[in-house]
Amino acid sequence: MIRFFDFIFSFFGLLILSPFIVILWVIGFFDTGSPIFAQERVGKNKQPFKLFKFRSMHVNTKSVATHLASQASVTKWGSFLRKSKLDELPQLFNVLFGDMSLVGPRPNLFNQQDLIEERDKRGVYKVVPGITGEAQINKIDMSTPKLLAETDAVMTQNLTFKKYIYYIVVTVLGKGSGDRIKQ
Repeated sequence: MIRFFDFIFSFFGLLILSPFIVILWVIGFFDTGSPIFAQERVGKNKQPFKLFKFRSMHVNTKSVATHLASQASVTKWGSFLRKSKLDELPQLFNVLFGDMSLVGPRPNLFNQQDLIEERDKRGVYKVVPGITGEAQINKIDMSTPKLLAETDAVMTQNLTFKKYIYYIVVTVLGKGSGDRIKQ
């Protein structure tokens, strides 16, 4: 049932937001010359997939977890995209394609071994990763792997359609934040 709503919400979200996405893409093109960022992430059953975002860092920035990236790597436009969470909009394509859900554990990088071990212990990789969820609305990020894995496991075990809608609504209304960046 959730996959059906993921497909419907992402399809119509992309349809309705497409003019806005094009504008963000054009501005991003002038900012970095490469407005879309694609990065390999860990998906369901630990299968790799390409996650899409609007680029918020300089093109030559090393591919590391956000909490390990330097603030100096973030462009001025990128800072706006991150604060407004608009950098996440291209992930609607990931949801449409089935690589992600609107709600689920945030997909991590393959080099985040501590988080992978903690999530493995708790069966978090049995579900499709998501754009938002319990951890995101409570500002728990990948810098605390054990807490994040515990939060993700509880959320995925207790996810109902009502909670699915709740996580989406509170995220759209601005609750929570992205991963912290090193100052």
